Parts: sequence; C-alpha cells; structure tokens
Amino acid sequence: MRTPRNDQLTETDRAKGRGSHVPERRCVVTGEVSPAERLVRLALGPDGSIAPDVHGKAPGRGAWIGVTRADLEASQAKGKLKGGLARALHESHIAIPDDLGARIEAQLARATLDRLGLESRAGTLISGNDKIEQAARRGQVRLLLHASDAGEDGRKKLGQAWRVGEDDEGSGREGLVLPVDRGTLSMALGRENAVHLAIVDARAADRVLAHLSRWQFFTGWSRDAADRVSNRDSRTSGTGDTSAASAVSDAF
Repeated sequence: MRTPRNDQLTETDRAKGRGSHVPERRCVVTGEVSPAERLVRLALGPDGSIAPDVHGKAPGRGAWIGVTRADLEASQAKGKLKGGLARALHESHIAIPDDLGARIEAQLARATLDRLGLESRAGTLISGNDKIEQAARRGQVRLLLHASDAGEDGRKKLGQAWRVGEDDEGSGREGLVLPVDRGTLSMALGRENAVHLAIVDARAADRVLAHLSRWQFFTGWSRDAADRVSNRDSRTSGTGDTSAASAVSDAF
C-alpha cells in the first residue's frame, strides 16, 4: 500500500486534484490519510522552526495535520505532535511555537476572508437582505452565509427564500453561519454592515467552501455554537466575541 508523503503539495498535485486523482496526505497526529485539501500543512524552516502553511505553497519540507485546534494543542502538550513531526520530517531538532494553534486559526480565518474579498471584487458575492432574497428566489444563490451575530429571523427569512428558489422547501437549510461577526466581515469586504452574504456562482461557492470547511473544522465551530452566540447577542449589545473571531482580529 502506498504511503502518502508528508511534504509540499506541488502544482502537479493541484492539477491532478482537479481531475480524477485527489492527492492525499497522512496526519502526523492521528495517522489517518485524508485528501490534502482538508488538511493543514506545517512547514519546516531552515532553522528547524515549524510554521503553518495553510495554502500549502511554502518551499521545503512539510508535514500535515487533520485535527481540531483542541486536539492539536493536547497532542502538543503531550509531546505527540513533536514526535510525529520528527518522524515525518526525519528531523530531530524541531522548534514548535507555543501558540501554533492560534497561528493556524488566524491563517485559516484570513484565507477564508481573503477568498470572500476576492469573490466580492469578482462580482460573485452579493450582500444586502433585499438583493440576496431576490437572487435566492430566482434560484441564483449557490451558497448562503451569515455573520455569527446575524439575527435568527433574518437567517430564516433568507433561508426560506433560498429553499423556494431551489425548489427545496422542507429541507430546513438556512445557509452556513460564519465564525466571525458582522464587524469583522464588513472590515474584510470593505462593505458596511455585512451581515448576510450570498455566492451566486457554483465554482466560487466551491472555492469559498474549501477554505471555510477547514476553518470551521479546526476551530470546532458548529451551528449550535452559532446559535448560542446569536442568542447571547440578542440579549446584550451585540458585541459578543468568540475565540474564532478573536483569532481573526490579529490577522487584520
């Protein structure tokens, strides 16, 4: 059986990933093999330091992880992460920063928000309740996103419009709740009061989801967490924060 490499994801790999072959890598923490696009690469610097490489493009050797931040930090505290990296990289002198989890989270957040910004400039992302509702009812929305502090009523209204446009009534889907609030989204997109977002191009939706799914998995963000934030904010001034949002603040 082939053992997937713990190294850089090359341009050839990326090209193959767009065809029939999807490159796979082994997580140095769990030993499980998964598609590389679901994992996070850790790059080895010339001085033996380890740094996150969420785009998988840094030169030199690297290894991959496919665990949540909580699991990563637990394995780091027990020395399991260092042992796995040493074996994968064939390097005994490795320096892992104490805040590796926070650095990865910040990079994943920035990559996702940068992707949203690119889609905004390309015209594949729209915002504004009325504009999104119209597009949704016409069947033009491919991905619906909400800020973590978006009101439940707004989420449900747009979700219903989306289901109507997709002839998918009764499914209960309302879109994805992002791990950041409207203030962070507005700053990232250069728009005022960006609470709800919609992607109106299928390929753009895939690009956004590729980044967002890794970010949500690593942070452990879930719909339940989003509901707790939304409910809490409705009882307060709406300035509540989450660990994910805190990580993003360091990236801008």
